[in-house]
Amino acid sequence: MNILRKLIFNREDTRKKSMNTFQIIICFLCCSLVLQRLSGQRDTVVIYKKIDTTELKLWIHYPEKVKKKHAAIIFFHGGGWNNGTAEQFLPQSEYLASLGMVAICASYRLKNVHGTTPKEALEDAKSAIRYLRLNAKELHILPNKIAAGGGSAGGHLAAAAFTSTNINDPKDAIDISAKPNCLVLFNPVIDNGPEGYGYERIKVWFPDISPMHGITKKFPPTVFFLGTKDALIPVSTGELFRDKINEAGGQCTLFLYEGAGHGFFGWKDGKNPYYVETLKQTEIFLRQHKYLK
Repeated sequence: MNILRKLIFNREDTRKKSMNTFQIIICFLCCSLVLQRLSGQRDTVVIYKKIDTTELKLWIHYPEKVKKKHAAIIFFHGGGWNNGTAEQFLPQSEYLASLGMVAICASYRLKNVHGTTPKEALEDAKSAIRYLRLNAKELHILPNKIAAGGGSAGGHLAAAAFTSTNINDPKDAIDISAKPNCLVLFNPVIDNGPEGYGYERIKVWFPDISPMHGITKKFPPTVFFLGTKDALIPVSTGELFRDKINEAGGQCTLFLYEGAGHGFFGWKDGKNPYYVETLKQTEIFLRQHKYLK
């Protein structure tokens, strides 16, 4: 893994390198993760919530050497609250686990599978974070060092878990905070207002469900990745979100990737330079805020 990190961090501009370079880097990553599996890295799957016959799960990836407590990050996949799978952030999770975090991929209810709305998806995201805090000791997690991340609709869930006050599963122990301690957002849906994304579907719960409309002075440290050609999330929306957080006294760093569209950050069989670049910046961000040593 040290070889991979040197390759990632010694490049001046990943977007200017040849695709062969990226393929070599991805090969190192794959080999490293296979070696971790063979050396006994502990992974586990838990059911964090049941609704009738539906079981919602967390795929938990541990460092090779599990100590008493680790900082954690939970990822929520994208898919417009309609579809998608928790595997979307498996590569990022395994890499961060290899560096010493507990990294988690979460499932949640979806319209095309469960006939639900974005409200239920957010309820599940908050339930998942509460589950981590309630079971922090058994899961070897620091309850005050839980980051949340996600892409597109999953980024919305990560951010709205902090900003939303009124949307909670009535069965949750709401005295347990569902607020993440920092955010790692990949082209997230953060404005659900009339001019934003998905308003017609969620206007009943607006503005509580919209991260843009819930920014406070206690907003957690945030890193935001966005392509300049994203057809769903305009650059101006990302800039406004960043500025509102910073003006409120928080800290948000926005990375813009020229020419990249929606979902630009994915693994894509190891052929995507943006996967490596956003992963590098994620690691830097998490180190800056003491989630990684």
